[in-house]
Amino acid sequence: MATPDFIRTIRAFAGHQLLWLPGVSAVVFDDEGRILLGQRSDSRKWALISGIPEPGEQPAACAVREVYEETAVHIEVERVVMVQAGGQVTFANGDVCQFMDTTLRCRAVGGEARVNDDESLQVGWFSVDALPKLDDYALVRIKQALLDEPTWFEPTT
Repeated sequence: MATPDFIRTIRAFAGHQLLWLPGVSAVVFDDEGRILLGQRSDSRKWALISGIPEPGEQPAACAVREVYEETAVHIEVERVVMVQAGGQVTFANGDVCQFMDTTLRCRAVGGEARVNDDESLQVGWFSVDALPKLDDYALVRIKQALLDEPTWFEPTT
């Protein structure tokens, strides 16, 4: 994910130390039930389309923007799937982040999937039973998006 300008400003003062950031992930389905994925240019791994909301931007608006920016696919957001703190991520430049991710189930309503910026090497539609290698966190979010259940969150003890 490209680093937003407001994060660059914070990094100028904070250095590489841990930043707690909002994140939005989109589990996008087409009419055939396939899932839209992108192969990230930074890690070369396949992943759900995701991004950081701009200050004041709502999660659904962020998902619509990020999916279009990265894949040229137009979407509508259907519902919140889960809200979860992810693990710490250390990027190649040494920056450390942890994201509070809001995962949204979305459906494609137009556009043709293609690489639309420099954040992805490839984008494509995959059937649920033929997904490329994904990390466990992506698989959990996809599983929750496939269920017709209320929003998942980590319960308190």
